[in-house]
Amino acid sequence: MKTVKNEPRTTTSSPGAGQSLRILFLADTHLGYDLPFRPRVERRRRGHDFFANYERALAPAVRGEVDLVVHGGDLFFRTRVPPLLVEMALEPLAQIAKQGTLVFLVPGNHERSRIPGHLLAAQPNLFIFHRPETFLFQIRSQKVAISGFPFHRQVGEQFEQLLDQTGYLDVEAGIRLLCLHQAVEGAIVGPANFTFRRGPDVIPGRSIPPGFTAVLSGHIHRAQTLTHDLAGRLLAAPVIYPGSIERTAFAERHEDKCYVKLEIRQTTGTSKPLLDIKFIKLPARPMVVLALDGRDKDFVDLHEEIGLRLQDLPPDAVVRLDLAGPLVEGVEEQLSAAWLRSLARPTMNVNLGRLES
Repeated sequence: MKTVKNEPRTTTSSPGAGQSLRILFLADTHLGYDLPFRPRVERRRRGHDFFANYERALAPAVRGEVDLVVHGGDLFFRTRVPPLLVEMALEPLAQIAKQGTLVFLVPGNHERSRIPGHLLAAQPNLFIFHRPETFLFQIRSQKVAISGFPFHRQVGEQFEQLLDQTGYLDVEAGIRLLCLHQAVEGAIVGPANFTFRRGPDVIPGRSIPPGFTAVLSGHIHRAQTLTHDLAGRLLAAPVIYPGSIERTAFAERHEDKCYVKLEIRQTTGTSKPLLDIKFIKLPARPMVVLALDGRDKDFVDLHEEIGLRLQDLPPDAVVRLDLAGPLVEGVEEQLSAAWLRSLARPTMNVNLGRLES
């Protein structure tokens, strides 16, 4: 189904903004991660770190420094979340929209929770891509078209059809943005630099049509900009991934966490608008894999060595303990999460990873 806002909507801007379009782009916030509302165990929780970076990333929009905000999907950490968490996540976006800033949310593979209707109904500046759609706005002297669709499996085979369903060809605009939550050919993830190449869930670079100023996508947790496909051909538009706002797995432990401030300027004498892309680093807690050889060591030896090793780490570290064995008989039965936490500082997160024989 195709839905297009054909009548441009005029928006206001802060004084002195000139002719630039200013965008704040974030994605993969995974709110609710390690944040139970009724915890059964008292320990340091990482969920507050995610909300803190969420607030940091949205701060420029709260201050009125941008014209629109795009959230590239995976607002939540899983498919079904409590209604209270939904409200906590949407409230800052609703407040930004209430100030007059346009806010767009692309549902990711985790976005299947109920969206509170009263928040959406109260904020006409808050838009969610429930289906392929294009919104058209007049922002100062510029016509801006924002197209997108929610996360779609098998997108590599259906991308062109989904794109056509947005109706992007039915509107005229000087600036066009495509908002997604998908993997595009050439995106890189993980410590081994795994590169997305071909597959039913990967959008081929050559499938991105001309006419778009930029593609803003979530789903890939490493911050990066794609400008060429794997054959070295220039993409019709750069694909920008802001990455996740905090480290969600040890595979991300060496990655910076960011959000993006994007400025698009229309200039005379050029066929395309000029893009100024800035990745703004967010504080991310250090992640450490603590590898120990547990062979021939009894529980007392391990207790002492692990305690000393933990004290040498940053006080806010997120630690995974990997033990190589075989362990002395009876030792494994004494290892527990509570015991491990007792050795660490209260500001740390510590868990037992692999036990290798």
